[in-house]
Amino acid sequence: MTPAAPGPLLLGVRHHGPGSARAVRAALDAAGPRAVLVEGPPEGDALLDLADDPGMRPPVALLAHAADDPGRAAFWPLADFSPEWVAVRWAQEAGVPVRFIDLPAAHTLAAAGEPEGERDSGARDSVRLDPVRLDPLAVLAETAGYDDPERWWEDVVEHRGTPGERYDPLGAFEALGEAMGALREAYGDGGHSRDLIREAHMRQRMRAARREFGDAYAVVCGAWHVPALRAKTTVAADKALLTGLPKVKVETTWVPWTHRRLARAGGYGAGIASPGWYAHLFAAPDRPVERWLTKVAGLLREEDRQVSPAHVIEAVRLADTLAALRGRPLAGLTETLEAVRAVMCDGSDIPLALIEDRLVVGDVLGEVPDAAPAVPLMRDLTRQQRSLRLKAEAQDRELELDLRKDTDAAKSLLLHRLRLLGVDWGTPTASRGSTGTFRETWRLRWEPELSVRVAEAGIWGTTVLAAATARAEADAAGARELGEVTALAERCLLAGLSDALPAVLRALADRAALDTDVARLAKALPALARSLRYGDVRGTDAAALGTVASGLAERICVALPPACAAGLDADAAAELREHVDGVHGAVGLLADADEGLRDRWSAVLRTLASRDTVPGLIRGRAARLLLDDGRLPGEETARLMGLALSPAASPADAAGWIEGFAGGGSGGGTLLVHDERLLGLIDAWLTGVPERAFTDVLPLLRRTFGAYEPGVKRTLGELVRRGPGAPPAATGPGAAPEGFAPELDPARADAVVDLVRLLLGAAPGSEPAAPG
Repeated sequence: MTPAAPGPLLLGVRHHGPGSARAVRAALDAAGPRAVLVEGPPEGDALLDLADDPGMRPPVALLAHAADDPGRAAFWPLADFSPEWVAVRWAQEAGVPVRFIDLPAAHTLAAAGEPEGERDSGARDSVRLDPVRLDPLAVLAETAGYDDPERWWEDVVEHRGTPGERYDPLGAFEALGEAMGALREAYGDGGHSRDLIREAHMRQRMRAARREFGDAYAVVCGAWHVPALRAKTTVAADKALLTGLPKVKVETTWVPWTHRRLARAGGYGAGIASPGWYAHLFAAPDRPVERWLTKVAGLLREEDRQVSPAHVIEAVRLADTLAALRGRPLAGLTETLEAVRAVMCDGSDIPLALIEDRLVVGDVLGEVPDAAPAVPLMRDLTRQQRSLRLKAEAQDRELELDLRKDTDAAKSLLLHRLRLLGVDWGTPTASRGSTGTFRETWRLRWEPELSVRVAEAGIWGTTVLAAATARAEADAAGARELGEVTALAERCLLAGLSDALPAVLRALADRAALDTDVARLAKALPALARSLRYGDVRGTDAAALGTVASGLAERICVALPPACAAGLDADAAAELREHVDGVHGAVGLLADADEGLRDRWSAVLRTLASRDTVPGLIRGRAARLLLDDGRLPGEETARLMGLALSPAASPADAAGWIEGFAGGGSGGGTLLVHDERLLGLIDAWLTGVPERAFTDVLPLLRRTFGAYEPGVKRTLGELVRRGPGAPPAATGPGAAPEGFAPELDPARADAVVDLVRLLLGAAPGSEPAAPG
């Protein structure tokens, strides 16, 4: 064994490295220190005892946030294979003190210009990739002749110390420390200027440990920091670096974390590329490649792919062969995935992508014990999750709710209230089973960051209901546009926030009275109409909303015709056409409460349909809505179409009328199939469009007719081919079916005789057997 350098035992690691974790455990077993110091915020010392709680299951993260601004937060994630976690657990099992020694989170969160969230924790890691900062592993890998830092690290660290291999962990730590020392001499702080402050604080904590334990203590930190912690510096110099740092009051707790959020691709600065693979390397007692490929085979079999034990054996052989050819001590992730692609996936990248997502990265979600500190809002959320049996999971899960059932209705209320608070645990999606208002479909996924969102929302109240109510009232008071308030009213009804509705309705009435923009009024009405419907489904008293909605509808009826005057460009006309559709649907929902509203709205549509100054797109749409409601006779519809498509009308305006009337999403194709009179008018107009104008209107026509279903287009083509208005083909006795010649062609008929005999079981050319 290589003799350790004088002084404390400095174990330089890579965060979340299984090889480093194994080496740390072996080095601590060999050295037996009287205390262990770990890189991490000292505010977490009071929570370290929870690491020994049976309810603590990594991956987890130490969360620190500013007490007066929970959104300013930092995470320190730890997994089973994190060297820091292994050091903490070793100290607890050995009964020796364990402490965090990094710069306090109080300074980290208060530092000017420091990124918020989990990126704060990434600054501690020696392998953070940043274009203006040195990546020590990349330099060492390049020096060793590797073009991939991950592969170099796997070869020199992660694949060492496996069961059965003779390995000197203390010597490995000394060698890595020397390499980092050479880099620090060549590159200084390597662009990590804030590390100088962090390292000054670590040295201060080490001096305190020396006074208590002598040199019989161990330090587990990022390998980049080892040379700085060994450096001979004065107390005065370190104090000078730490004097005057900004500071805020912080609160800390443990929160669940996921393997996916440990991945660098997930945005975590100190992340790794393959947390699932690293977890496997750390947990495998022996034969890691064989065990890994067995897992892969099990996953592929779950996906109904034919994978046998023979495939596993052949994949192991191929992975080992590739590793030997490349001079690697053990087949790494690259070799195993190449073997899987060739042997188990038939060269396809599609199943390989599934393996990379489920096993290489993974969705493992940790757990923290109930004794962990939590804001009151989180405690209430946890209580409701358990009561409703809504388990927080890291992978996507679809949840179907029937709002007629009390438990499902309560789940819906909770998810809607959390969304209003900015805690998007669930996202509403289209329901596949039913379009009824009593059914909801949610896609659930719990992300670690939601713990921060819950802490932020804690300023609004101590329970989910109280916090959501207070947040809704504040949002109503601060809303600037009518649409914001109507959307908020809808969300309040969905979330069952009856106590917040009065404040929202007051804001709604105030904004509606002052708003004169008919587009904003028309945009707001559908949300109110939906709110009334949701109120009925959930048993919520929404009568006051009905009064506001009716008043809003009246104002739209008055203001819409003048707003649709000539001079609108194509984009403005298209926007108003969408508003006309939205208001029409809303009137249908509101008509039960206001019997005269439908008549008033129909009068508005008649005005729009008959006024020449209204753009053709809106005139055509108004005519179609009246026709669908049975309020426009067929003769009147034909007259309006004839006027719109007359030679006096501009081709572009006429094409817009057709798009509004027969647009693909409105069932216009079916209408034209059954009303050949209207089809004839369109056909006559289309054949008379001048050549130059036809080029201009072609995109509009293609958009209109191209959206029809194939069967509708075929039928329309046949109708146009024979000519709209022409009598259909004869169908009486003796009449030939459409597509057939009037007389039988004996030569063509005889050509199929042999095939018919074959189908009937007789030999070709033979006479059919006589009956009986």
